Amino acid sequence: MKKGIKKIGGIALAGVLLTGIAASSAWAEEEKPTADLSVSFLSKYVWRGWEFSKDSMVIEPSMTVGYKGFAFNIWGNLDTDEHEFLGGVDEDSSSWNETDLTLSYDASCDFADYGVGLIYYAVDGFEDTQELYVTASLKTILAPTLTIYRDYDVADSWYVTFDISHSFAINETMSLDLGAKVSYYDYDDEDDLADPDDASDAYSAFHDGVISASMTFPIGDYMSLTPELYYSFPLSSEAEDVIEAGSANGDDSDFVYGGLTFSMSF
Repeated sequence: MKKGIKKIGGIALAGVLLTGIAASSAWAEEEKPTADLSVSFLSKYVWRGWEFSKDSMVIEPSMTVGYKGFAFNIWGNLDTDEHEFLGGVDEDSSSWNETDLTLSYDASCDFADYGVGLIYYAVDGFEDTQELYVTASLKTILAPTLTIYRDYDVADSWYVTFDISHSFAINETMSLDLGAKVSYYDYDDEDDLADPDDASDAYSAFHDGVISASMTFPIGDYMSLTPELYYSFPLSSEAEDVIEAGSANGDDSDFVYGGLTFSMSF
């Protein structure tokens, strides 16, 4: 992660400048930027099907500031008892092992919400990398959403997801939120990730699926508490082999995990 400190600083500075510009405009127009703070306490860290923690709680704080569709987010992962698979010098101890920075713009039209963004990943034990993404969600039943990610830095690849979701109203302030996601991964080069059945080919397959459930409990006007549950699983035999090889446990590809998220919005 140290190799990316200067890049992180540059992106963070851009985010601060963006926030300052937004705030100045907001004051001039008697409007204010938004701010969202949250911290999640989860039983496991799973990203795109891969298990990046084992037998330890992870703590994931997040902060987003935005104005008129533009937003800057900083997110991190603290593993309270890092597994040897990722541990290095931090094995069997608490370790802040990832920081992600995102610049984005979101808007909407009569029939869809859409957005674009840039994500910077700084992860211990791996080279820092960057992704561009575009996303669009239809304003209809199940809110079908297509998102396309392109890693153009270290591991050239496409990651495409399709999501659906639905909220069931419990009362005026609470709802049960259910979601499902499927994905496809396509790597450009076998040196970054090879097909498990043919090492001379790059990995390309239907990758991971996720089923999720959550319910948000409001606490006053600005805070909320959200219990959440996830089930992550491979979508193909190739994905099963790749996920098992790249996960902390080394012999699992299906993961059930969950926890609580505490949020504040202003």
